[in-house]
Amino acid sequence: MFIIIIAALLIGLSLGILGSGGAILTIPVLIYGLDQSEIIAITSSLVIVGTISLVTVIVNLAKKQINWSMVLLFGLPSMMATYMGAWLGSYTEQWVQMLVFSLVMMIAAWRMAKAKELVNTLSIDPMKSVFLGGIVGILTGFVGVGGGFIIVPALMTFGRLKMSAAVATSLMIISLNSVVGFLKYQQLLIDIEQTLDWQIIGLISVIGSIGSLIGQKISTKLPQQKIRQLFALMLLLMSSFILLQTLYQFH
Repeated sequence: MFIIIIAALLIGLSLGILGSGGAILTIPVLIYGLDQSEIIAITSSLVIVGTISLVTVIVNLAKKQINWSMVLLFGLPSMMATYMGAWLGSYTEQWVQMLVFSLVMMIAAWRMAKAKELVNTLSIDPMKSVFLGGIVGILTGFVGVGGGFIIVPALMTFGRLKMSAAVATSLMIISLNSVVGFLKYQQLLIDIEQTLDWQIIGLISVIGSIGSLIGQKISTKLPQQKIRQLFALMLLLMSSFILLQTLYQFH
């Protein structure tokens, strides 16, 4: 239980500081720490990450950092694509989803390691925002990741948002995508007569929400580049383990 509490705090801190990384940490914890099936872990992750993101958004609404134009421009196509991704995931073998998940983690690690504070000199590019929103949505629905590692830099580059505003807007988009993905996967669980462990979901969501709020408060005081690089290293190690485990099980 102690490990679950620490993991929940790390999930929340990651979302609060970086606006990403929640599901990428949550799914391995549920599968390898709590021995849940892939489908249960993906569905639970959507609830947990969506809840933590939404709680953080609600608490910080007074700061007015959410860019609602980008929520519509980026988030709307992302929500539609999330349903498509979840539909595709429901017809895909779970080992394939985990294989894709491990590769997504590696891409996230690479982006985190390379990411720098961006100077936004570009004008808003609606077409690129819509396209990237669709990519994020498909990933969210297919493997249960929020896609913040794509959303945050995209909002900073194409939406000309500061880091703090990009993180806040990313959390809003993640929470919306998570709802759509959960609804589709929940229907699948009903069809195969499986249920979620709501006690675990509630525990991780509560602790993660606290961690996320703490993360947002301390984010401006932390060396962002070093935090990203440390997180990237952790993602690389985890993704390598998941990839090897998935290939071993398939073999």
